[in-house]
Amino acid sequence: MAVRATVSQFPNDSDAQEASGIPWGLTVTPFTAKDENGRSPVYGSDGHLLPRCENCYAYFNTYCELDQWAWNCSLCGTLNGLSSQAIARYSNPHSCAEMMSSFIDLELPLEGSEEEIVHARPVYVAAVDLSSSEEFLELTKSALQAALEALAPESLFGLATFSHKLGLYDVQGPIPVVKNVFIPQDAEGTLPIELEDAMPLLQFLAPVETCKDRITSALETLKPTTSWDRTPGTGQELDGVLMGGRGFGAAMEALLSYLGSEYGNTFALARVFAFLSGPPDHGPGQLDTRRYGEQYANREEDADRALLPEQTPFYKDLAAVAVQAGVCVDIFAVTNEYTDLASLKFLSIESGGSLFLYSNTDDSTLPQDMYRMLSRPYAFNCVLRLRTSTEFKPGHSYGHFFPDPQYENVQHIICCDSYATYAYDFDFYNDVGFSRHASEQPMVQIAFQYTVVLAPEELSGSELVSSSRGKHSIKRRLRIRTLQYGTARNLNELYDGVDPEVVLSLLVHKVILASLEEGVREGRMLLHDWLVILTAQYNEALKLIQYKNGSSSLTGQVDVTFSQCPQLQPLPRLVFALLRNPLLHFHEEGVHPDYRIYLQCLFSALEPSFLHRAIYPVLTSYSTPDKQAYPRHSLSRAALLTCGSPIFFLDAFTTLIVFYSCTADPSLPFPPPQDCLLRSTINKLKQERCITPKLVLVRGGQDDATVFERYLIEEQDVGGTGLTSVMGFVSFLEDITQSVLEYMK
Repeated sequence: MAVRATVSQFPNDSDAQEASGIPWGLTVTPFTAKDENGRSPVYGSDGHLLPRCENCYAYFNTYCELDQWAWNCSLCGTLNGLSSQAIARYSNPHSCAEMMSSFIDLELPLEGSEEEIVHARPVYVAAVDLSSSEEFLELTKSALQAALEALAPESLFGLATFSHKLGLYDVQGPIPVVKNVFIPQDAEGTLPIELEDAMPLLQFLAPVETCKDRITSALETLKPTTSWDRTPGTGQELDGVLMGGRGFGAAMEALLSYLGSEYGNTFALARVFAFLSGPPDHGPGQLDTRRYGEQYANREEDADRALLPEQTPFYKDLAAVAVQAGVCVDIFAVTNEYTDLASLKFLSIESGGSLFLYSNTDDSTLPQDMYRMLSRPYAFNCVLRLRTSTEFKPGHSYGHFFPDPQYENVQHIICCDSYATYAYDFDFYNDVGFSRHASEQPMVQIAFQYTVVLAPEELSGSELVSSSRGKHSIKRRLRIRTLQYGTARNLNELYDGVDPEVVLSLLVHKVILASLEEGVREGRMLLHDWLVILTAQYNEALKLIQYKNGSSSLTGQVDVTFSQCPQLQPLPRLVFALLRNPLLHFHEEGVHPDYRIYLQCLFSALEPSFLHRAIYPVLTSYSTPDKQAYPRHSLSRAALLTCGSPIFFLDAFTTLIVFYSCTADPSLPFPPPQDCLLRSTINKLKQERCITPKLVLVRGGQDDATVFERYLIEEQDVGGTGLTSVMGFVSFLEDITQSVLEYMK
């Protein structure tokens, strides 16, 4: 569990927080195996016996004061009695994880008989769009072949298709058999038959171990639905051409109901992979994509505000059904037509799934992403809870989760991998703030309850004997991290402890929220104004600008680059880059609304160092493929020219670019050889990513360098108004300087 705060020392009170201009909060990556410093948790058992505070329900931890019969809660100070069982347990402190470390991972007892626990296998269902092209289906088949290689042999796999009908495949016999259920065209319609009646669930779900070849055979039979397959009443007729027939909403609703009936019995976790080639346009959940075209015609309405919200609550409501059914939905959209991901995204992100968007089938990394996603460890049926000491409280929480309908600050995550990151910001309860006594420091406790499926080789000897040798076993665990923070005595101390990557994470979350609620223009203004206010407050705190002898005129030079505070220096560039990002482009600048929604979903789940690369790419130079020249350059042509290195490597998170300058020595090997330092760096970065980055090799003077040069964002100016001119980062700083002077008048 990695936890990173925006400031290492918390503000002393609300006035100090307000005066600093820095967002106050943290990010947490709960399922990562180690903390932010590379330390592992101390593992233990009997998590259900861990004492809890009677007042705030926090868990006992190493910061609590303990005497023979009682303990003081480190979060709220309440004195709690110890049970006789706990007294005996704590008489030997070295035997208890919670006495040895503030970062622990304890096993919890499972409910249900051991036989049920062992037999509850992971379930995976592929739902494939047949209202598509041959190319789409070939790509989907490749992705599912990759998935079958990554799945544990004991997994159960089901293949379903959708168009104007929902197809269920039985692959357990000698030849694949498909049963079709027609989807009504009407948005209010229901399927004529329950899926369980069309095909019993255990006939649909086939063991990967024995049926892999038959599943592959069934995949080979998939063909696009042609107009001959459709009844005259299907779809919308436009100028004599039959359109439509993609009954995605009805198919997902039916599959969730189908799977949900066996949740906790046949399966402990179910994942649905939905492969989509265009917008749902048939039956329940159909979307009207005409609103995209109308934005160009209707200048009265703000296109950015019109296209960001969902047009129907159907998929948000369906996400709640998925959570109840214990099903996580991943959506893979392979399309360049408007599909309204603004409406569809809730089904994936609120059920703990991912949303992937590929603009074409030619260079899509879908098979690699699929294999990568299923190969890494993940937890399921997770509950995340953050508690704080009494002086402050969590404000907003951000990330891909489903909030608990009953309890505040409790998030449900159906599926959580080791990359998934969540964010919180903090508020003071009152104006008093933190006590100045060292014994009452700010405390944060994060509890993460989760379930994992362990392979036989991951079990200890005794567990292996008792769990029917060779079968997977389910474990319920409780991971707890308790952190104590200091408080900053003044603004200088606060600024010295700023983590700019975490500040960027919180800013991105806030800007996305503002864009969704108020439109992109409002999101851009929020970001611009935040930097202006931060700069003004920094200059005021360090007394760099002052009023002349009681007059209204200011003296001194505005320090817009934070030259006296290294921790703040990256922030102007990060804000500038975020304003340049397609996430905040205006509709008229040509950004596709679905691509913007995809970026919102991607950025809001990224760990801070990954997000930094996605917003402001890392540019490195090499003198040869085996020798690095400089580890970091600003994203400008001037930096390239003054550096003089022949090879540049740019890491933009989703894209990796190797660029040989046109002045590079022709004897330098191109492309870089497999055994060189540059290649090993690329391979290491690829391994560490949650998605597969595309590698692009460019030879200056011979290849089109546009793909590389478009990342040199400091050459293009973006003011707070969003108007683009030929100027760059320098003029952006000048604009901020002027705005600071106006703000301080």
